[in-house]
Amino acid sequence: MKDSHGRTIDYMRISLTDRCNFRCIYCMPAEGVVPLGHRDILRFDELVDIVSVAAEMGVKRIRLTGGEPLVRKGVVDLVAAFNAIPGIEDISLTTNGVLLPKMAAGLKQAGLRRVNISLDTLDPEQFTYVTRVGNLQDTLDGIEAALEAGFNPVKINAVTVRSLNQDFFQFAKMSYDRPLHMRFIEYMPVGESSGGDGTGWGAKDVVPSEEVRERIDAAAQAEGIGALMPAEESRPIGGGPAEYYRFEGAQGTVGFISPLSRHFCSSCNRLRLSADGHLMPCLFSDEYFDIRHAAETHDRARIAQVINLAIGNKPDEHHDRVGTERGMSQIGG
Repeated sequence: MKDSHGRTIDYMRISLTDRCNFRCIYCMPAEGVVPLGHRDILRFDELVDIVSVAAEMGVKRIRLTGGEPLVRKGVVDLVAAFNAIPGIEDISLTTNGVLLPKMAAGLKQAGLRRVNISLDTLDPEQFTYVTRVGNLQDTLDGIEAALEAGFNPVKINAVTVRSLNQDFFQFAKMSYDRPLHMRFIEYMPVGESSGGDGTGWGAKDVVPSEEVRERIDAAAQAEGIGALMPAEESRPIGGGPAEYYRFEGAQGTVGFISPLSRHFCSSCNRLRLSADGHLMPCLFSDEYFDIRHAAETHDRARIAQVINLAIGNKPDEHHDRVGTERGMSQIGG
């Protein structure tokens, strides 16, 4: 599938739920969002229909997101159903990791290939501040469970926020002794929180990826490890936009995702499907196309029409927009 700007679209991010067992301050208010009702979210058979049609049209990769996707009951069975769809080559998951110790083995057996685990700080007190309710050790246990289950790659996603004063080098060192792929993601002012009503964060808190890498290199050289070097030959599997580096002798890599300072809109290959059946051409847009009715009636021709409509309306780029009507938990991060 090609959009109107000539980009190949072969990747779909699917939000399974807007619910989460965390209340991260850049994602939702302390009291959470008003959750969608059970009847308001796409059923599993509807999701399978959408992915089946999308696969026939050229989608090869899907990523399951939330909210927290693992709080959706039956997710292991859904992964198995997606894995059985001809044309789907890769199924991945973004999670906070808390439920992985109980679910990693079953997900791997069902056909989940790889996981991204969100972790924004290695300081226990700051972790609870950011997540409001989380315990750092629970996510660290989830990382261990992912490695033990054999997921490859296991990626760690950290949103970089200037006012958090994160220790980027300690994060990067996680890639040294174990096959972990650390990725630093520039904070994206998405949702109402970008205006400062909940988190106090905004455009001023964006830390450009180049600055993050320079700070890591300085600390690494001071410790005698040596600066990061390009990691083209050891890039982890995935369809994302990260630029990867590695320390000499390291088992994993360090990646940088720069949606603001060095945006990658020209190579965007994805659509986003919200839990309530809105197909979105771009993360930084409030435009969406309702695919839920077509899925409810199992109208495969109409599903294909809506997919084509969304692809045809993908913008050329986000044009540095700040703030959207929906927050990350409602869009599917």
